[in-house]
Amino acid sequence: MTLTTRIKLSAMMFLEFFIWGGWFVTLGTFLKSLNATDVQNGVAYATQSWGAIIAPFIIGLIADRFFSAQRVLGVLHLVGGALLWYATTLTNFESFYPVILAYMIVYMPTLALVNSVAFKQMTNPSKEFPPIRVLGTAGWIIAGLTIGWLGWEQSGQLVLTFKMAAGASLLLGILSFTLPDTPPAKKGQKTTIGDIIGLDSIGLLKNRSYLTFFLASVAICIPLAFYYNFTNRFLNEVGMTAAAGKQSLGQASELAFMILMPLFFVRLGVKKMLAIGMLAWVVRYVLFAYGNADTNYYMLIGGIVLHGICYDFFFVTGQIYTDNLAGERFKSAAQGFITLATYGVGMLIGSYISGPIVDNWKIGENAHNWQSIWLIPAGIAAVVLILFITLFRDKKHVETQPDVDAEDAEIVL
Repeated sequence: MTLTTRIKLSAMMFLEFFIWGGWFVTLGTFLKSLNATDVQNGVAYATQSWGAIIAPFIIGLIADRFFSAQRVLGVLHLVGGALLWYATTLTNFESFYPVILAYMIVYMPTLALVNSVAFKQMTNPSKEFPPIRVLGTAGWIIAGLTIGWLGWEQSGQLVLTFKMAAGASLLLGILSFTLPDTPPAKKGQKTTIGDIIGLDSIGLLKNRSYLTFFLASVAICIPLAFYYNFTNRFLNEVGMTAAAGKQSLGQASELAFMILMPLFFVRLGVKKMLAIGMLAWVVRYVLFAYGNADTNYYMLIGGIVLHGICYDFFFVTGQIYTDNLAGERFKSAAQGFITLATYGVGMLIGSYISGPIVDNWKIGENAHNWQSIWLIPAGIAAVVLILFITLFRDKKHVETQPDVDAEDAEIVL
């Protein structure tokens, strides 16, 4: 890979996640300016899940068959930038919602496209991809720090986050057309609905332990939605200054634990890694329930920093577990299937559940009984954890032949 290509791919990855982190984290707080209810807040965040559900069809039916990935990426970001800018002109939730839904439908496919463009240029992805992908996390962190540094939350100027993200999206849209060519991978091939959503890997569910993991993954995304949908509003409501900037500590934690994961794998194994990830969710919500901006400020920070364990120990471990269990034949299909189930179905259920629950504990115009609210996702996560520990078996024997029956397949450590 040439230096010019490396710089372009790094800029692509940085902007991709700078855009998302630039408005998504503070969306719940911004919606207060549109007089949106807590239920509508959950509905707005559910657009991410709808985008995740629809994204495979855009990739499978368009990008993989007809057009080069970098061109599709460019068009989607140009359209997305226009939608984000238009969103800044809207003054009520009823008009804002269809725009943000349309935006998430065009944005979510770009997450796969940037990976496709990057991998196409690499001869050794395992070594070349991480230094480029880490720029994406850096983009998310810098977006949060920028919002906190400029004080947009405290000054009620969160509409500027959409303008900032719109500008970055337009920039990435233009940059995309200069990226190395990534021709359609399945040009001329017939693509079925089953191919698109990864139904080829459904046989893995015959394995009782994998079925347990799969159902736990969907279920744990329900309390996860509470974190994404309401944490920024909660932190601002309890008096934390520059909350968006503080929340970027979660991404910093994610990076740190990602580096340490190989060490934990050797010592703990899959079951303990997954269980610790779910336990971290329980602890995080308990810390939020009893934390405040005064004497228990450390609890709020602790709950944010736990993001690294919550995400890496469960989702990254789960991706590795799925990859090893599926074998070469079903790797891509299995990853697509589990992503659709978690970020699509699980998060969608969580978004629609979280809004009414938060609304039920509303106190007055701008306050909530957050202790009662956070104990609910903590309880859900605890139930999922107990069921997982009881039903999941962590097999040690290695069995990775691609044609192995899913009932007999066992995880590689």
